[in-house]
Amino acid sequence: MGETARTDLFAVLHAAHSVEARVESRLAEVGLSLPKLAALHQLSQSGDSLPLGQLAERLSCVKSNVTQLVDRLEADGLVMRAADPSDRRSRLAVLTESGKSAYLKGTQIQQQSEREIFGALSSDEAASLHVLLSKLERP
Repeated sequence: MGETARTDLFAVLHAAHSVEARVESRLAEVGLSLPKLAALHQLSQSGDSLPLGQLAERLSCVKSNVTQLVDRLEADGLVMRAADPSDRRSRLAVLTESGKSAYLKGTQIQQQSEREIFGALSSDEAASLHVLLSKLERP
């Protein structure tokens, strides 16, 4: 079983890497990455702004990573930092109009990529894949 498990692990990791690289390549064409799209998604879903600490929580990462991510998004003109009116110690990441536009483009790329990737599977295969992946996510 040791060799099969190792082969299975590498197969899963290889497939995940291939899918990620494919989507990253498409997103890069519009100046985005998966982490940038994830941050834009969280901001969009929360009414276009979030305190940096809450953004870190929603992205399941440490605050220093979110600071760097927001630095890149701000340099790209996709977000801006603003004072948090409810907590003067906190800063908000605020989605700009360019950020809203980039989020829409990124979402379209994500949806198209999903159609292309999962279009290779039958509906039964796609359902089985979802079941199997959820089993792998369990601790």
